[in-house]
Amino acid sequence: MSDQSIGIIMNGITGRIGRKHLEAIRAIRASGGVALSNGQQVMPEPILVGRDPQKLERLGKEFGFGKHCTDLSFALEDDQNSIYFDALVPLERPNAIRQALKAGKHVYAEKPLAMNHQIALELAQTAQALNLKHGLVQNTLFQPGPRKLEQLIQSGFFGRVLSVKIEFGYWVFEGDLQTAQRPSWNYRREDGGGVVTDMFPHWNGLLEMLFGRVKAVSNLAVTQILQRFDEHQQPYTASADDAAYSLLELENGIMVQISASWATRVFGDDILKIQVDGTHGSAVAGYRSCKVQHRVNTPRSVAMLCATPAHEGWQELPELLLESGDPFKTQWEYFLRSVAGQQDFPWDFFAAARGLQLADAALLSSLERRWIPIPDNTLAVNPSAKEYQNV
Repeated sequence: MSDQSIGIIMNGITGRIGRKHLEAIRAIRASGGVALSNGQQVMPEPILVGRDPQKLERLGKEFGFGKHCTDLSFALEDDQNSIYFDALVPLERPNAIRQALKAGKHVYAEKPLAMNHQIALELAQTAQALNLKHGLVQNTLFQPGPRKLEQLIQSGFFGRVLSVKIEFGYWVFEGDLQTAQRPSWNYRREDGGGVVTDMFPHWNGLLEMLFGRVKAVSNLAVTQILQRFDEHQQPYTASADDAAYSLLELENGIMVQISASWATRVFGDDILKIQVDGTHGSAVAGYRSCKVQHRVNTPRSVAMLCATPAHEGWQELPELLLESGDPFKTQWEYFLRSVAGQQDFPWDFFAAARGLQLADAALLSSLERRWIPIPDNTLAVNPSAKEYQNV
């Protein structure tokens, strides 16, 4: 196999998340491409696609990418383009992906893949039938904190894992006093918004990789900020959930609590906190850091009294060799190797469907105020996903 270039259609990349992917592709190109196991290199050749030609031109100049267009069909017709990347809003994503699959392109997409798991499963089955590679962005799993948790689990540090607590969130400004950090469609259900659909696919991937499959969920989804202001400073009624409070049971008996909110102020050094408690030790991780406390240095606490301040007795895990670099870049390298036939990409559209299966169940639980079981069927966990630590 000789050195090769791979054309990548990058659609909907003018937003905040899109820029992360542009930075990743630029970094890969600056490093000479993606190294394959046979010593050859794969060089990504992006073409930027979107509605606004001026924005595309500016981004192209900023990142050093020469090609852009406003016609997705035109980009899909070019045989030099082998991969379609989608960062559109969720409501528009399925139709664009169907178009790309029909054109014979491998597809890499942002979360959520669709607005429900039935549509995601249909896309997965279509891609599989066409023998095309399909992958879902997993930036949470490739962050240093979760990967340190994976290392702890592999080492047996926790003993038997008892419970997991996930706290995620930050204050998204309403848009009047200060400009909102997220686009207004995030807060309109009719436009595909909602914290459950947005974030629960992330939590499902995290739980599958580290702890096990979700067996059942009890969830309360609420809209706490009732009025927000859009990009034109016009008020609108928020119809999507901006907070969710959940209890999940995993198939192995581990209990999981999740609090996810766009209406909470951060106290601490990270917007994500994952606490894992086991018989032999506990850990608290964010996106980057991870602190641990073993059974031998756990202080004796009685009721409201603690022998030592709560933050003492915890040790920071050292930096890992595998955490160097940008998580978005690492994933792109992994997916490009999969397209080149070098390795599998376990976070596929079936994984996307499982994440949306959890989101759908959580929304139904909130509506009906009851536990919702999640069947173990064709959406079962791909065992090869456990190999991600070898990236």
